[in-house]
Amino acid sequence: MFQPGLNHGLLTQSLAIARRDWSMGEAVVYRIHFTAEDLARTRVAESPRPMLELANAVRVLQDRNQPVRYDVWRRRSFARLPPAARLALDLIPLRGWTPDFLARVQPGSPQDLLEQIRSTSPKEIRQTLAALAEHQPLPSWTRRLDDDPLVLQQLADSMHLLHTTVMAPYWPHVVTSLAADRAVRIRELLHGGVERLLTGLYPPRIRWTPPTLEVAMASGMQGDLRLEGRGLLLMPSLFGSESPVIDPDAEPQPFLTYPANSGAALTPLTPFSTGSTAGGAPAALTALLGRTRAAVLHAIATHPGCNTAELAGVLGIGASGASQHATVLRQAGLVTTLRHRNSAVHTATSTGLNLLTLHA
Repeated sequence: MFQPGLNHGLLTQSLAIARRDWSMGEAVVYRIHFTAEDLARTRVAESPRPMLELANAVRVLQDRNQPVRYDVWRRRSFARLPPAARLALDLIPLRGWTPDFLARVQPGSPQDLLEQIRSTSPKEIRQTLAALAEHQPLPSWTRRLDDDPLVLQQLADSMHLLHTTVMAPYWPHVVTSLAADRAVRIRELLHGGVERLLTGLYPPRIRWTPPTLEVAMASGMQGDLRLEGRGLLLMPSLFGSESPVIDPDAEPQPFLTYPANSGAALTPLTPFSTGSTAGGAPAALTALLGRTRAAVLHAIATHPGCNTAELAGVLGIGASGASQHATVLRQAGLVTTLRHRNSAVHTATSTGLNLLTLHA
């Protein structure tokens, strides 16, 4: 998010979303303006951004919203959080600005992105912190961040510990959730074009009023972004549940995050289990043994985002049978199912894909 006169590329702000209905007409709105070229170049990110997702997770960690989904995760994370990991919390506030060199939006492995933090230039640090100080107080230790390499290394180590504690055990869940959301967005695009894609992003807080996308905010920030032919990169976020992030100067195009699977029922976020599918497999997984159910899993994996009727058509079985098999697969953690409009949309999880690979 930017303000006039600010070096927009330096900072990314967490946008506190107004908890009120559009009909009340009171929400502060940030407007993104599209041309025909922008609509043609707007796309959905193909993969999650680990550092941006981590920054979103750290904000949620400090919040109390959505207790059903996040409270178990919050308790486990805080219980395991080493003291050294708390250094980075000073620069990722619940409400406010986060330095771009901590919440990098590039795809890649967490290890590579953490190395980029370690190699941030003193000039970038000075410019970023100077702009940051105009909006919120900074901890005293940041005065040494640009000229003391040890302090920067300590901050990078803190981010590494945060990732290991808060994100890494849940990363397969993040990947699966974002893949499922992407499958839904592809269906929107295929059946209704970019207009339906933008309309369905997050109706409670993001509204498409052609040719403008409006983001409701309660932070007091407002403004206008003209894409000027660059298009917009849409990035679903599992942890960006109520705090969309806008960066108007990201390259090669601006981006907007939105809550992934916002229409899905909220279920508790639990660590990923790497237990073997053999030997001591859970009872739900043993129910997968059988030709038909294996074919259902394979069909979902090769047709991501298919609904129940389409799944039945691919397999040549009844819709009720396809639904029952998909339910068992979902209970075993091999498939995720979202309610989208009047359909149940199915996508294979990373566990399901791994199972197919093992038995290929």
